[in-house]
Amino acid sequence: MTTHPFTGRILCDVASELGEGPTYDPATGTAWWFDIIGQKLHELHPASARKRVHDLPFKASVLAAVDPERQLLAADQGLFLRDRASGTLTPYASIEDKPGNRSNDGRVHASGALWIGTMGRSAEKHAGAIYHVAQGAVTRLFENVTIPNAICFSPDGAMAYFTDTDVNHLMRVAVDPATGLPAGEPVLLSDESATPGGVDGAVCDADGLVWNARWGAGAIDVFRPDGTRIARYALPATQTSCPAFIGPKADRLLVTSAWQGLDDAARAADPHAGKTFELGMTVNGRFDPAYRL
Repeated sequence: MTTHPFTGRILCDVASELGEGPTYDPATGTAWWFDIIGQKLHELHPASARKRVHDLPFKASVLAAVDPERQLLAADQGLFLRDRASGTLTPYASIEDKPGNRSNDGRVHASGALWIGTMGRSAEKHAGAIYHVAQGAVTRLFENVTIPNAICFSPDGAMAYFTDTDVNHLMRVAVDPATGLPAGEPVLLSDESATPGGVDGAVCDADGLVWNARWGAGAIDVFRPDGTRIARYALPATQTSCPAFIGPKADRLLVTSAWQGLDDAARAADPHAGKTFELGMTVNGRFDPAYRL
């Protein structure tokens, strides 16, 4: 495995307590991400550096495009449609009836279905699950999950990846490309339990490589579909949380981070914690599909 030093830049120097859920809208050239704990939705137009921060009434973690007028948000209170122009939020679907839980990692499959994970607000053991949402119908896929992460899909839509960061096993499961529903049982792709850093958010590029943020290790790891780790890219914040492909060609990588859980001394030693970065290299990425109503 080759380790690369950080050669990128800080895209946003606003330090999020828990930066998560980044995505990119190629139609508007806009990157979006959340501060889950701070209840903020960040909007950045990288080409012009135009930045807006939207206050939210809940802890949201995933955003998906729906159409030119609407977005879908996953939050601790369920799924909501957001009007892009006004920011108005309309309830769409309930994920689960567990007030002690919140949403965490998620991504839209090529079929237009959403995979969304839930977890306890204090990461209580086995409190969460991973769900499949298609046209408003919610199906529980995997139970007893502590911290769901790394949800992403192969370019052909036939394979899904995910993890429970508490266990630190990167998993894969065959899925139906037409529906995004599992077509088999999950299998272990890579046992990362003895490797420093938690398996956090991930994206799968156009070549099928999985780009995974390593919480606590300040890095992005790159895995082949067979589980071989082929590269590590360092970042200047320890708690790197999730990547997203950005730019008109999806050929750049945005990475969020967090200062959650760091005391004053730890934050002083990690001055870029919570900032949002661009990795500084060309990648062969692809854009997330829209959620299908």
